[in-house]
Amino acid sequence: MPRAGLNPDRVVEEAERIANEVGLSELTLAALAERLGVRQPSLYKHVAGMAGLQRSMSIRAKLELADVLGRAAVGRSGADAIAAMSGAYRQWALHHPGRYEAAQWGPSSGDSEDEAASLAAVKVCTDVLSAYCLHGDDAIHAVRALRSTLHGFVTLESGGAFGLPVDIDRSFERLIHGLTVAFANWNDQPSFDGSER
Repeated sequence: MPRAGLNPDRVVEEAERIANEVGLSELTLAALAERLGVRQPSLYKHVAGMAGLQRSMSIRAKLELADVLGRAAVGRSGADAIAAMSGAYRQWALHHPGRYEAAQWGPSSGDSEDEAASLAAVKVCTDVLSAYCLHGDDAIHAVRALRSTLHGFVTLESGGAFGLPVDIDRSFERLIHGLTVAFANWNDQPSFDGSER
């Protein structure tokens, strides 16, 4: 019999807590079972092993991050929307380090549920970037630039890499401002070989 009150959601939520506390790489089924007060084989009644647990964590994290970005951007446009969305991204990533790492995993080929979750945040970003008349490939390039910039900053920040005594928040603000300037001129950028795009 499964332990009373234990269900797939409860198992994944506890795994998320452990990942946030000690890091995603330190999450094991043994540690999860101990935290839940069950024997490890009992977990298989609720999750399909470590791979199934990681998939569930990743999908949940991607959907929550997309929701956070969407709520931050609602009612805003252009630079204001990008600044709000970027700030929300940074705060969510810093407050949920293990879950943030899980949100970065790409979906397995053919996993339509995970693919949809992976595209949710991209959709929010492309909607925001439409204010800059960025569509199609241009929008994807811009989303990649935005994601790479935000991921790089929060990864360095969470790792304690910004040791100089200069305001980190101000650095972030200036970085995002620079991105909005770039997006305003995105369609005018030549290719690296100098040819027209």
